[in-house]
Amino acid sequence: MQITLEQWQALLAIVDHGSYAQGAEALRKSQSTLSYAIQKIEDQLGVTLFKLDGRKAKLTDTGEVLVRHARDLLNRAELTEELAKHYGQGTEPLIRLSVEAIFPETIIFAALSEFSQLQPQTRIELRQSILSGTDEALLERKVDLVVGGRVPPGFTGEALLAIDFVAVAATDHPLNQQDEALQLEDLRQHRQLVVKDSGQRNLDDGWLGAYQRWSFDSIELSIQAAIAGFGFAWLPELKVRHHIQQGSLTPLKLKEGGKRSAELHLILTDAEYATTGVRLLAKCIKRALQQECPKHTNS
Repeated sequence: MQITLEQWQALLAIVDHGSYAQGAEALRKSQSTLSYAIQKIEDQLGVTLFKLDGRKAKLTDTGEVLVRHARDLLNRAELTEELAKHYGQGTEPLIRLSVEAIFPETIIFAALSEFSQLQPQTRIELRQSILSGTDEALLERKVDLVVGGRVPPGFTGEALLAIDFVAVAATDHPLNQQDEALQLEDLRQHRQLVVKDSGQRNLDDGWLGAYQRWSFDSIELSIQAAIAGFGFAWLPELKVRHHIQQGSLTPLKLKEGGKRSAELHLILTDAEYATTGVRLLAKCIKRALQQECPKHTNS
């Protein structure tokens, strides 16, 4: 006789709510029902899940391991049920997409244009994120599909695009008036413009420790600040290329480190449990990338 999902759910309710009584209240079941469920698990597996610590029952080492697996089992069961509902409905009502701010908007809009023709009834919730903000969206399962710079543990991603960064400043900025190649210390004497992490970790990726620093919550603001001559910045080459061509921004002549790159990945939050619409949108993004900038794609 196999242990049922309801019995595993009883175990998690007790652990999550701190007692048999509170767990029973959360599940709207009797305390004796939860006690019976725990007894059945212990009898069938030949293990002890709880031990007395004073007047409180605490998980045994075996119990802690089984709780982790039970939580994963119930999450997968819930995902399977959601997937079945989506298949039954034919299309998803909503797909949530998070994209690193350095990813070209033209590619996303081209992908969404194709997707809207194939699955017009599905609503799209699009957000831009920066650095750890993308990780948090994944880990908290606030999104279904991500274009991000890092694949957090527990997720799988497909290499999508390498974004090149170039150090730039306004053409008339003092850094662009020097004849000799710039050293790191030369940069530190001037204001650096950085894009703020949208997550809680406040990562300072790319900051050189300049004595002056301005932070922005979008790349577009950072670009406009650089054009206005407020400082220098490392910015995505794809997003500043036309400003360089127009002469409003000029790449800095650095002795070394004038260019950097960041790899972006396509990540399905629920991996093999992703719905048909999420998989379709992922394909649209890859097709749009291939069409918009084939020289930069990893496919």
